[in-house]
Amino acid sequence: MQAVITAVGPDHRGLADPIVHSVTELGANIAEIQMYDQDDAHVFSMLTRIDLDPTRYEEVRAAMARVAQSTGLSIRLWSPDLPSVEGRLPRLAVCVTFRPETPLAVLRAIRDGRLRGEATVVISNQKKLQGVAEQFGVPFRLIGDDSGEPNNDAMIDICDELAIDYIVLARYMRVLPAASCWKYAGGRIINLHHGLLPSFPGMRPYHEAYANRMLTYGATCHFIVPELDAGNQIINQATFSVPPGTSLEEVISRGQQDNEPGCLVEGVRRVVDNEVRLHFNRVVAAHSVG
Repeated sequence: MQAVITAVGPDHRGLADPIVHSVTELGANIAEIQMYDQDDAHVFSMLTRIDLDPTRYEEVRAAMARVAQSTGLSIRLWSPDLPSVEGRLPRLAVCVTFRPETPLAVLRAIRDGRLRGEATVVISNQKKLQGVAEQFGVPFRLIGDDSGEPNNDAMIDICDELAIDYIVLARYMRVLPAASCWKYAGGRIINLHHGLLPSFPGMRPYHEAYANRMLTYGATCHFIVPELDAGNQIINQATFSVPPGTSLEEVISRGQQDNEPGCLVEGVRRVVDNEVRLHFNRVVAAHSVG
């Protein structure tokens, strides 16, 4: 099986070696290593992708717990193969803010059996969509203050508590900090961007495309990496065309109501059905890295 180890914490010497030595001593092969030092913040981040015998997974978990205790790093071990090994569905945390269309599409697809996953929790920085979670009997967790400013550590704590496999950002309109991205790195955070990447990144892609007199608009489902809306992590894209003279309001309405929901559902499906994975920050067919 393939597994991902992420490590984040205060930067000092000798942090990578214990992780590498521990997994190789247990017979794992290292398929990928990424390291990043945020010198200004003195933060160390590392991702290690390994291939190992499934019977040794718990041994690796125990070894990483010992490394975490000795180094002070926040370490997580996870495998995209774990749901099938444990005979369960992938656990999804659906993160939302104001727009209901995409979370409704995901929750309906799960209910109707079109999306092979478990909606374990809905997380939001606003209270507005609590009713959507309640409609489907999914627990709702609020992580925002009165102004909507999110507690990013609380999001990660909830996902750790519930053993979440994938975080689905269903028009969650806050940028995750780099530390959160690294903690759930390796293809565990799926985002719906309401524009075509890489051409229209940022927070107002409909407006930017309209200002450029575009007649084709779209949405992009992609894996999150620390760089905002980077282009090599695209899982799925969906487009629609409009005739000349269509108003910006109609473009946005069609995008939000008709195009974005299907784009996200298909992107999440490709991930939970193990058709694609993230490898060296690029989307690849899962069989090519298995």
